[in-house]
Amino acid sequence: MTSKPADSETPRAEPTDLAARAAEQHIVVIGGGIGGLIAARECVKVGMRVTLLEADVVGGAIRRAELDGVVVDAGAESYATRGGRVRALIEELGLADRIVAPVAGSAWLAGIPGVGAAPLPVGGILGIPGNPFQEDVRRIIGWSGAWRAYLDRVRPPLTIGHSHSLGRLVSSRMGAKVRDRLVAPVTTGVYSASPDDVDVDIAAPGLNAALTRVGSLSGAVQAMRQESAARAAKARGAVGAAGPALAPGAAVEGLDGGMTVLIEALVADIEKLGGVVRTGMRVTELSRSAETWTVKARGDTRVETDAVLGEEQQEDVELTADGLVVATSETAARRLLEGVVPALAETHPADAPEIEIVTLLLRPSALQGAPRGTGVLTVPGSHTAKALTHSSAKWDWVRAAAGDRHVVRVSFGAQGEPAVTAALDDDAAARLALREASALLGVPLAEDDLVASHRARYVQSQPASIIGSGARREAARSAVHGVHGLAAVGAWLAGTGLAQVIPDAREEADRLRRALLWD
Repeated sequence: MTSKPADSETPRAEPTDLAARAAEQHIVVIGGGIGGLIAARECVKVGMRVTLLEADVVGGAIRRAELDGVVVDAGAESYATRGGRVRALIEELGLADRIVAPVAGSAWLAGIPGVGAAPLPVGGILGIPGNPFQEDVRRIIGWSGAWRAYLDRVRPPLTIGHSHSLGRLVSSRMGAKVRDRLVAPVTTGVYSASPDDVDVDIAAPGLNAALTRVGSLSGAVQAMRQESAARAAKARGAVGAAGPALAPGAAVEGLDGGMTVLIEALVADIEKLGGVVRTGMRVTELSRSAETWTVKARGDTRVETDAVLGEEQQEDVELTADGLVVATSETAARRLLEGVVPALAETHPADAPEIEIVTLLLRPSALQGAPRGTGVLTVPGSHTAKALTHSSAKWDWVRAAAGDRHVVRVSFGAQGEPAVTAALDDDAAARLALREASALLGVPLAEDDLVASHRARYVQSQPASIIGSGARREAARSAVHGVHGLAAVGAWLAGTGLAQVIPDAREEADRLRRALLWD
């Protein structure tokens, strides 16, 4: 009598068996943002049948706009280089020659009490200075702010290494002026959040440990930058390249032609591998019986009639699937899953503000060069706009596309503060953005300087660096993982930014594949 092998000794399936098993699996992906596209590609490339349904157009927060013939990014314009995962994907898709770095140049800070505007100091981390008496730092916080910040060096280290709130850590160690004038503009611009809500250990890994080791916050910043410079020098030596050291988390790259180049390449690859991408299809209902998912969707299609232009008719679609990937916003995901993932209702949704970006194309005579570098951050409460990017000064490819004209992006809205433009029509929003651009750039701009404008609105998922975000996301993920054949991806679970969403979507898709092909 032959004994049955233990589970650990069970023979693994042969590749041919796996391929046959994969071909039998149908995966439906709901949502065509970057997370949904990555998950779809990960499934289709192992032979699974994949159908992606998107209610609008693919791309999510990555979108483009055309302004008087000039095509620019209207949403995400770059990605963080940390980890190298985004660049690896871009190279995998054959787009390595499209990778570009922003033009070297300083950014400015506007709304400084008693000063107005000044270049952002160099040499800090998240706005925290390594030397409060540095001229560009002192110009912003003044002598009184500099001396208060210096107390960090002599203050007894009673609570060193125990603060989670970035804002409270900075204010207690270096004073309110450092927090409000240097750190808050950065966290509002990067995370759309108050520094009090930002988790130090997530936003600046190693800072608390360096603080404990060195004994002061400014000293910790200097130590971390020195360590970063040493690592960068070692890396340059390994590849024989030279270049400036980059601050932790500061390095970004973009794509010549805009980030939608990545979206187009992903869609093309999915379809080449046999996947189906359908836009204009809004999922209305999900249900599950036994091991099968049923997905109902509705879309508008244009059909031919006797009238030359045709007419729109609604198309109802019902799909069955073995696996399901929900890649929508948090609000939409919770609505779709409320009947099939009861445990998700027991978790708390995050605040997700609507952010608006108004992109302006300006006449050649409107600006002379780059009066405020590549962009401007604002001291919270000083301006209606939260930040400005001078895109044609920041990116060579935008400058080439715009010719002698200028492209400027103005951002509105933050965590706990809805975008003021939300209540305005497009023309009024463009006029407000023009006035804010004039104030932030320190240059008079008249309405006839505006050639064209575009307005984009999107939901800003809660960044992973917000205090409590990790526990909230872990609870939501645990609820999703409790249902066989289900995965969920996107910024509301991974944190904001391609550098977080892309590897997270790959890992979640791999988990789903293993569950369907092995378990």
